[in-house]
Amino acid sequence: MASPPLPPPDAEDKLRDIRSVTDAALSYLSADDLLTVLLGRLKEILNADTAAVLLLDSSGRQLIATAASGLEEEVRQGVRIPVGGGFAGRIAAERRPVILARVDHSNVLNPILLEKGIQSLVGVPLLVHGAVIGVLHVGTVHNRVFTSDDAALLQLAADRAALAVQSLRAREDRAATAALQRSLLPSAPPAVRGAEIAARYVPGDGQVGGDWYDVFPLPWGELGVVVGDVAGSGLGSAVVMGRMRSALRAYALEFPDTAVVLRKLDQKMQYFEGEVMATVSYALLDPACGQLRISSAGHFPPVAAAPGRRGALAEIAVDAPIGVADVPRRQVTTLALAPGAVLCFFTDGLVERRDKPLDDGLTLLCETVSPGPPEDVCISVMRALVGSEHPGDDIALLVLRWQREAPS
Repeated sequence: MASPPLPPPDAEDKLRDIRSVTDAALSYLSADDLLTVLLGRLKEILNADTAAVLLLDSSGRQLIATAASGLEEEVRQGVRIPVGGGFAGRIAAERRPVILARVDHSNVLNPILLEKGIQSLVGVPLLVHGAVIGVLHVGTVHNRVFTSDDAALLQLAADRAALAVQSLRAREDRAATAALQRSLLPSAPPAVRGAEIAARYVPGDGQVGGDWYDVFPLPWGELGVVVGDVAGSGLGSAVVMGRMRSALRAYALEFPDTAVVLRKLDQKMQYFEGEVMATVSYALLDPACGQLRISSAGHFPPVAAAPGRRGALAEIAVDAPIGVADVPRRQVTTLALAPGAVLCFFTDGLVERRDKPLDDGLTLLCETVSPGPPEDVCISVMRALVGSEHPGDDIALLVLRWQREAPS
């Protein structure tokens, strides 16, 4: 049986060039730098005058000019092409290479291509596991007909670049998410007379998500306490979490009723954020008397522990989560804390495990929470429920202890 024909030497050289730029870039380049280097190399290999990458936006409906060589105006002007429209949009919609031997108003949408005098184009989809994430194209300002071999070579470069870009962008997203999360969590609990506070936040499996806690004094003397969990993980969930945190703080200043604050938050999220779902617990503590008013949007009740009594889930009303139903009237539960009482607020990553019933985690948490210093409680809880294992989901933990102030 005859062996398949070997590619001509110049094709081997081109393949070697493409492999070298993508492989070397993986170890030290950012996603943007990788694209810049790759586009410059592709222009040399294919004897082209322009090269550009457009990546799909989060909606999946538009391509955004992300990197270019010879077409830098595309990126600087923020060119967007609808999927299915024009040259790049057609490639994304059809998920296959497209060659244009003649460029005019009938087959391109971007006027920059015409202004540059581009005569011919070849473009291919950027695919990751069969899904389109963008488009790569090169062009010439002189008459030339790109061949199917040129398209195959460009597709090889696109396939390697797509995986590299996806990996690098995921890494950059994780770093951005972690930075965003750190910027939104309180750097230190506020100092409030009559209340002691300690907290922990641990990302799950290295992937930061939408869990958060917040503590803030209000102008009329009460202390706001929030713990929430946005469904999902990654940068998108963290961004939504940031919006929810800011909105809740704004409503908290306006309305001294925990149920109204959560209702306003729910209305805002359903109107502006669409398919977002989150659980939130919002409480107001009066440090002068130990009265705590709390509303829950689908979130776990806090664990309460008072001197001489075991820890137990507080008996509070729990309404529907944020973003899933129209709840015209949410409920408020009032708790009278005893001096020295501790409340432990938490998200599901602390108590949920794939191989164990949820009740086991809740029971262990109740047994662990005691009416001691909040920092000690945090240490005990994390040791008992996390230990040496890496949590599969985010964990937000906030412990509050109320102490009656001594009379002046």
